Amino acid sequence: MSVPSSYAPRARFQHLIEEGSSRHAAALRLKVTPSLGARWSLAIRCTVQASAAPQERSRGKSKLDPYRSYLFGLIDQDGDRTMSDWAGARADALARFLRKFGFTY
Repeated sequence: MSVPSSYAPRARFQHLIEEGSSRHAAALRLKVTPSLGARWSLAIRCTVQASAAPQERSRGKSKLDPYRSYLFGLIDQDGDRTMSDWAGARADALARFLRKFGFTY
């Protein structure tokens, strides 16, 4: 995932747009790609500000959510097992899922 650019170029872009420059001309003047200028222009029109959108994904959904009750039932039956025992070949996916709910050992 890319890092959002700082607020200053976005604010300068917004200022140029408000002065009457086209988004293409404003992008070229700030030495960014016209496609980035188009995205900034859309963001400014939709939110009336030049700030960057959040970059992290929602923490609410997981591919393993449908199996939550099953997995928690396994943990209730034998809570002394390690995550590697539970997951086998898929230890990393299961560990991420369980860490999200506070299981660390």
